[in-house]
Amino acid sequence: MTNQFVSSTLSPIGGWSQEVCMMKFRENEEAVSPVIGVILMVAITVILAAVIAAFVFGMPGNVQTTKTVSMQAALSGNNITLTISGGPDLNTVQTLTITLDGDAPGELFAANGTTLGADKSVLEPADLGGETFKAGDNIKIEGNSGRLLVVGQWPDGAEQIILDRTF
Repeated sequence: MTNQFVSSTLSPIGGWSQEVCMMKFRENEEAVSPVIGVILMVAITVILAAVIAAFVFGMPGNVQTTKTVSMQAALSGNNITLTISGGPDLNTVQTLTITLDGDAPGELFAANGTTLGADKSVLEPADLGGETFKAGDNIKIEGNSGRLLVVGQWPDGAEQIILDRTF
């Protein structure tokens, strides 16, 4: 913004002269930097909070929940008998992987004596005659010593140890 004013001065040569002077007045800009700084700090804080919230609230989608299935093992002669006891997640188990000392066990038998297969380590519910594993299902394993490990697999890709026992 410019203002004009007329100035009268005494000239060194003599006489009076009038000059039109152009003067620029500065607007008050002292508070502009602090205000912009505060606005930027608030914006950075909001963006940072949004990123942290997205990270924190997005993580539970990647965390798998613990499945609950119970199974018992008992030694009877030269065989180990597995009994499925139950649990809320039993009806969703897709497969059971059974290993004895890290390898497939010898022969597997269903409770009715049906041979499930030699050196077979992965069982599906159909192997025991059902669409899902049920409480009370029995599996006999040929062999009586070593570390028995039973791992369940679920449709969501989760794998979990159901039984870990050494005979």
